[in-house]
Amino acid sequence: MPNYRNFLPEELAADTSFRKWILFNDPVQEALWLEWLELNPDKTDVVNKAKDFLAVTEEGFDQISDEEVANEIYRLSHAIGEKKAQKSSIWMWFKPNWYHMAASVLLLIFAGWWFNKQTTSQQQSDQYKAILSQINEPLVEEKNTSDKAKLIILEDGSSVLLQPASRITYPKKFESGKREVFLNGEAFFEVAKNPDKPFYVYARTLATKVLGTSFKVSAFDEEREVKVVVKTGKVSVFPMTKEALETQHADDKLAGMVLTPNQQITYVAGELRLTRSLVPDPKLLELPIQRQSFDFKGTPITEVFETLEKSYGVKIIFDAEVMQNCYLTASLSDEPLFEKINLICRTIGAEYEQMDASIIVSSKGCF
Repeated sequence: MPNYRNFLPEELAADTSFRKWILFNDPVQEALWLEWLELNPDKTDVVNKAKDFLAVTEEGFDQISDEEVANEIYRLSHAIGEKKAQKSSIWMWFKPNWYHMAASVLLLIFAGWWFNKQTTSQQQSDQYKAILSQINEPLVEEKNTSDKAKLIILEDGSSVLLQPASRITYPKKFESGKREVFLNGEAFFEVAKNPDKPFYVYARTLATKVLGTSFKVSAFDEEREVKVVVKTGKVSVFPMTKEALETQHADDKLAGMVLTPNQQITYVAGELRLTRSLVPDPKLLELPIQRQSFDFKGTPITEVFETLEKSYGVKIIFDAEVMQNCYLTASLSDEPLFEKINLICRTIGAEYEQMDASIIVSSKGCF
């Protein structure tokens, strides 16, 4: 028998042996637990609380069919990340008397997880409304009900390319110490530089802060995700919580998760997940020097990767010592970035993967 002395009431309630005793009057488990209570009389209160805990959770399942509970087990197990669970295996594993047991445990776990998500999402939605209500300047609302992008010029010279089925709200004149706009849908922004007056885009549950750059924001009501993609410059992206907004508003500098060209952020508010990655097809940066050549002849691999880093603004991580004898002879001028990387790795016998907006190259070296 496990050591139950340090168990909390909710942990006891989730224990298989304890539930067999309380819910199904299993004589074997009953004997074990009565003996354990004799040896641990100071834990009687914990056991009683666990019993009450089970009584409450089981009450909600009295009117649910076995099939409904089995389906709920399947759905909730996936919701909390058990991707390997299969509906068929669950049906075979849990006999009818066990459906309620398993569903109760999963529901307890899911309830806390769901409540935390809903609370945070509601707070972010409330912040959106609060910021909008605090703007004293007259507001302008532009809607795009056509099937083509609509160009909007703001009073500071910034431009917005508003996509179909999208809406943007903004002050007629930016009078305060910051420029703030509110987006529902998708738009491409080219922001006029003004380090003394940061530009904010509030899109549902995500905020973007820039000093002067170009980027795209996508935040439709019917979609779970909010996405920000950077073309030029740098942007700071953060969830619209009260704490994050106060921190960002207090400083003109970019802070938090900062994106650079060819990077994107995807935020799933319901899952409280903020993911940074490279865009699917990274573009060459508009450098102030002539277009970079990608014709390599016996070029050390370190120089090849440096060229790609400067040209695309991405970070390539590799072991320079291991790959010190690797050289490349190839013409890669017309290929997109990932095809360039793929061809390089095939040539030198390496592999690569993308992780957190970086490209990681693995190799055993060249001989």
